[in-house]
Amino acid sequence: MAARQPYFQDATSNRHPFSVEGKSAIVTGAGSGINFSFASLLLSRGCNVLFADLALRPEAQKVVDEYVAKTVGGPRAIFLKTDVTDWKQLFHMFEVATKEFGVIDIVCPGAGIYDPYWSNFWHPPGSAKSKDAPDGGRYASLDINVTHPIRSTQLAISQFLNPKNGGKVSITNPKRVIIISSIAGQVSNLATPIYVAAKHAMNGFVRSLGHLDTEIGIRVNAVAPGVIKTPLWTEHPEKMTFLDAEKDEWATAEEVAEAMVRCLEDPELGGGTIVEVGAKQTRKVSQLNDPGPSGPGHTVSRLRDNYEEVFRWLAEEGWGQRG
Repeated sequence: MAARQPYFQDATSNRHPFSVEGKSAIVTGAGSGINFSFASLLLSRGCNVLFADLALRPEAQKVVDEYVAKTVGGPRAIFLKTDVTDWKQLFHMFEVATKEFGVIDIVCPGAGIYDPYWSNFWHPPGSAKSKDAPDGGRYASLDINVTHPIRSTQLAISQFLNPKNGGKVSITNPKRVIIISSIAGQVSNLATPIYVAAKHAMNGFVRSLGHLDTEIGIRVNAVAPGVIKTPLWTEHPEKMTFLDAEKDEWATAEEVAEAMVRCLEDPELGGGTIVEVGAKQTRKVSQLNDPGPSGPGHTVSRLRDNYEEVFRWLAEEGWGQRG
């Protein structure tokens, strides 16, 4: 049997200790859901956080209000209204975080959407339900779920290598990027093909940056949540139809946030690691020959029922044609 080429092997970790306490973070999409839970957990563990989002839900506003004041030795939270599809605003996000906190240690480009009808493969640009312009040259879903985390990671690496304050990133001064992937990065779904494509892309992106950890101290990891009870699901009736309330089990945003902090701190979770999160379970996702997600918090019993809706759309006269 031929030996596996070394470039297919998982990266090993930089084992220099890293704690979120006393650090500073940028979290996009922190106004709700998983990213809000992650930002809140960081604050509770002594880490400054810039909440970057279009708006804050009431629970997020409450946390920002609680931590916005400067206290001796205590963490701070600030909110910056940010459209993550606008590269100028992403750059400004780093400028503000540096001004407010001095240094940036952790970046989580977590903002994401789950194939809403307004940017969905089955509602092409220019159709009644789509907000994507037929001559716009882009899908909002990909701008948010792929381009934004890639560009944010570029900006983070540049910031880590060229800090205005503090020391340059190194093996003994490590920095972190944590990406939100999904079990959709391992499976397929006719109903949400752009989302599936985006998460497959992010898995490959994260793994490709794995060796930064051992060489220069920048760890880029990801979590792959299953079915998490957040507004990404609960406020989209079309997605809720995937679930059978009597059979399927939710995982929580808090469980994902805990796994995200593990990705930052655990010396065993080296660069390029993807940690799957279900209900009361986590595991490392292998790069090759992975068995795939299973168990509580990963199951949606009615997924294939929604395929019929796709075929009904395709049966409509003139699907995808410009008027």
